[in-house]
Amino acid sequence: MKVVLLSGSNVGSKTRITMNHAKKSWQEKYPDHDVSLIDLKEYNVEFSDGRNFLDYTGDTAFVIQTIMAADILLIGSPVFQASIPASLKNIFDLLPQNAFREKTVAIFMTAGSPKHFLVAEYQLKPILSYMKANIVPSIVFVDEVDFFKSEINNDDTLMRIETLVSDTFVFAQSYQEFLKNREESFDF
Repeated sequence: MKVVLLSGSNVGSKTRITMNHAKKSWQEKYPDHDVSLIDLKEYNVEFSDGRNFLDYTGDTAFVIQTIMAADILLIGSPVFQASIPASLKNIFDLLPQNAFREKTVAIFMTAGSPKHFLVAEYQLKPILSYMKANIVPSIVFVDEVDFFKSEINNDDTLMRIETLVSDTFVFAQSYQEFLKNREESFDF
């Protein structure tokens, strides 16, 4: 399966640190998968202007096409002003409405305060659901206190990242089996 990790902000480092841990965990547990990490800080992504996603070029086209080609998407998002960042929302705006159909999506959130733990539930999950994602029910929320010197220093948080990676794999594998069985049930 093709796995894409998306660090959904063009500023800061905590979301990328979290996604690096998720990527390392995935590669250690499932080395046969094609795993890539997109950090929006490293790309010049245009603002959505309503064009078809196939009409974009450059970094924008690369990011969109990489996401569209994924079977599994692990999305990392910080919380800014009690919301997801504009850079991540822009990615969703660039994609077609059914972009996540038959894709399994897991969520990793970083925030400066535990007061924002519901941002994923009330903002991110509805967007992903609208775009037809197969959403892993649990999320990982990483708080400011979990970081020290640009590293996650909380063993419980690291374990939760590893657990969500494993859960995402099982969820995606089960979903792919379901899709295969559904396809085989048709007589034509």
